[in-house]
Amino acid sequence: MHPSRRALLTATGATALLTALPTEALARPRPAPEGRPRSVPAIRQIPLQGAVNVRDLGGYPTYDGSRVRYGLAYRGDHLAKLTDADLTTLAGLGLGTVVDLRIPTEVGYDGADRLPAGPVPVSRPITDKGLFGQLLAAIGSRDPVRQEEMLGGGRAAAFMCEVYRTFVTDPANRAAFAATLRDLADPRRGPLLVHCTSGKDRTGWTGWLLLTLLGVPEKLARADYLASNTFRAAYDARLREGLKQGGLMRNPELIVPLQEVRAEYLDTALEQLRSSYGSVLRYVSVGLGLEFRELLALRERLVPGA
Repeated sequence: MHPSRRALLTATGATALLTALPTEALARPRPAPEGRPRSVPAIRQIPLQGAVNVRDLGGYPTYDGSRVRYGLAYRGDHLAKLTDADLTTLAGLGLGTVVDLRIPTEVGYDGADRLPAGPVPVSRPITDKGLFGQLLAAIGSRDPVRQEEMLGGGRAAAFMCEVYRTFVTDPANRAAFAATLRDLADPRRGPLLVHCTSGKDRTGWTGWLLLTLLGVPEKLARADYLASNTFRAAYDARLREGLKQGGLMRNPELIVPLQEVRAEYLDTALEQLRSSYGSVLRYVSVGLGLEFRELLALRERLVPGA
């Protein structure tokens, strides 16, 4: 049997098996192949002055001993404040497509992406359930009582969990995630960067889902998701201090749950996924409508030797 035919049959069988498994089974750690220790590379951040959370999704090891290719899939925060030097850096990535997951209100507030010549901008809004507008209203009120009523007592974190549920339940959101994964699988799109405002929630779910589908162990896919807290920490702290010094918030710590990514947020989306679809593969095949050939193309493009 031809090697490519054998690989296809093996992959088909593996996908059928995975589709029947619950999400927990996909998350169960597996040992690295004997004689091939799996070292974890440092996350490759793209250093920019006008954005703090732009990074390469490549380099992660997969269960079969391969690694995700560098230079094809990037994730980030919004690109509206890029400097001229940043544009030069971004041009060096050879991007073909930049997918913006922000809703129009966010684009109107921060501005459209500032991009070098070359990449095709794609607007693909993912709903935030009104989070951005409510946050602006709370801060703009300058009223500490109202801010506490809106954001305190665990309400901010609870709202974030509801946003994450929509990654699974909202049809338009699912369509946007599906289209982005299809773009990542399409070599005609070139290297792709996907981003939202902070590059942590909508983009974080996209990154987690991509790495999971490529066979990156759950622990590493989750670590990439949580790494936004490290890359955004200094910027977010300065923002809170500015709100306090500017008299906009007496207690800016109220917005910390909105600034952070948390395991409970990701777990909420996964709980909804299990409830609605039973497994990641059923969410992808039924919820997102991706066909096996598209998942195979995604892996063949982003994982050497797939």
